[in-house]
Amino acid sequence: MPVAVELPSLGESVVEGTVSRWLVKEGDRVAVDQPLVEVTTDKVDAEIPAPVAGVVQKILVQEGQTVAVGAPLVMIEADAGSKAPSKPASPPAPSAQPRADAPAREAPAREVPPATPLARRLAEEAKVDLRSVTGTGAAGRVTKQDVAQHAGGRSQPAAEPAPSPAAGRAAYLRYSLQPGDKVVPMTPLRRLVAEHMVLSKRVSPHVGTVAEVDMSGVTRVRDAHKRAFEQDHGFGLSFLPFIVHAAVRALREFPRLNASVLEDAIVEKKDIHIGIAVETEKGLVVPVARHADRLSLAGLAQALEDLANRARSKKLSADELQGGSFTISNPGRFGNLYGFAIINQPQVGILRMGEIVKRPVVRTLDGEDAIVIRPIMHLALSYDHRAVDGAPANGFLHRIRELLEEAEFDL
Repeated sequence: MPVAVELPSLGESVVEGTVSRWLVKEGDRVAVDQPLVEVTTDKVDAEIPAPVAGVVQKILVQEGQTVAVGAPLVMIEADAGSKAPSKPASPPAPSAQPRADAPAREAPAREVPPATPLARRLAEEAKVDLRSVTGTGAAGRVTKQDVAQHAGGRSQPAAEPAPSPAAGRAAYLRYSLQPGDKVVPMTPLRRLVAEHMVLSKRVSPHVGTVAEVDMSGVTRVRDAHKRAFEQDHGFGLSFLPFIVHAAVRALREFPRLNASVLEDAIVEKKDIHIGIAVETEKGLVVPVARHADRLSLAGLAQALEDLANRARSKKLSADELQGGSFTISNPGRFGNLYGFAIINQPQVGILRMGEIVKRPVVRTLDGEDAIVIRPIMHLALSYDHRAVDGAPANGFLHRIRELLEEAEFDL
């Protein structure tokens, strides 16, 4: 009996997914729960497993195509005795085909065209009807640039056909391939990250400030407890939980950094959910540690370790990648001196950790100035000037520095 494998719901806010890579081909025999295909959404990557054992009969969606949740991806001829899903399988209806293949229809009311998640969000903000936008993306898909161009041109008396992306760029932005150049196509996740970063820089006026932090106290606390901590919890104690713990306490004192801009208002959020930027083999993801202010330092360390491990093994749900109220970026041992990260929308701030390096600094010892060696870290805060002025932003970062240098942490 043929069984249709559909794109499942990957989170309450996820309405579509892009097939990034097929792990099987037509004619392959598959077992129950064997991964069939990798799907990318604007929140998470996921592998879709086979619901039954059998033979792959027909692949319905090609790599790079985007389909709605519930659309069939592949047909499997189930083995006799293999329990099929309760929902009867049937050949996909024309309306359930990948939207990238759907032909344009001549109708009095034009259907809403396929669009990227960021394009839909921008259209809502700019009050643009997507049905009036000509898509220049793959197979007519509406991109963020299409919406921005349409919104900017509505006041012009004469409308012209939308140019191709290359034609719409200034000459100095175009590049002609040269012999020996290597063209690396963007993965779906890379495209989504790129769109989000461009949107964030367009929406939020970014301002940066830096603090130099003496990590001597934190280092002493960590060194005193790291062996017992690893024995008790099964993983090493890094510096990240200390930074997060200090940031959470500072957010309680400076709620304007734990906020979002909502049209003509600023929403200071009750709950503190910390996003942690994690680098995976497929790119950057930001899982969220919820209610971080309710966790002890050890509890934070456990939550962060769990999120990072599941992010790298692709076992996060889409809901674990959304809802953050503030983000911390940890480039690791090779973070360089400092760098300003791009704000993760719709938040208003992001804190980036620099590497810890022993440096000569001046300290007062027994009433005398002396040059001593201390482990120093630079913390760089990027904030949205629409919501946050310089005084609270600098006060917030200074408070984090105080908490870390006081190093009054209880493990």
